[in-house]
Amino acid sequence: MDHGHHHMDSEMTNARCSMYMLWNTNIIDTCVVFRQWHIHNNFQFILSFLAIVALGCSYEWLRDLQRRYDRKVAIELINSGKGKNAVSQNTGAIVLQADEDELIPLVSKATQGIPVPLTARVTRAVLYGASVFVSFFLMLVFMTYNAYLILATVIGAVMGHYLYGAQMDPDAVLGGGITSKGMSCH
Repeated sequence: MDHGHHHMDSEMTNARCSMYMLWNTNIIDTCVVFRQWHIHNNFQFILSFLAIVALGCSYEWLRDLQRRYDRKVAIELINSGKGKNAVSQNTGAIVLQADEDELIPLVSKATQGIPVPLTARVTRAVLYGASVFVSFFLMLVFMTYNAYLILATVIGAVMGHYLYGAQMDPDAVLGGGITSKGMSCH
């Protein structure tokens, strides 16, 4: 009886994850974050590379989704008559309303704001938590020190920024209203 294939299967299951603390370009026996995400061959490596690119894109998608959702909530708050911006009854356009709070120093303005409705707060918190999770996960991928997986992370970030960063508000950028964190942990 030939049991040659059993030997090969046992080698495959006994293969160890290679963990390096230095820059490397290993493909076979690389584990990505989990022991279960063990790359045994070139095909699995290509799939892993593409999955990490997709994760990098998803991080930028989540950031874009957060910005769009915040804008939607802000518009709803303004339309309900809350905030310094209000909807003009005559034109329906958003207009700036001056009030006595403008004389308060900027330091104290940071603590002021309009309460966000519970559903919107929960949604914003979930979106934020998802983006923190993806960013930390990508950090762990980066910490494999595998040049190819690092490249996949960067390619995903570039693609995601290209796809989801196609629009810009120049006034907000020049006025300091936008802080672009990029591929930061959170």
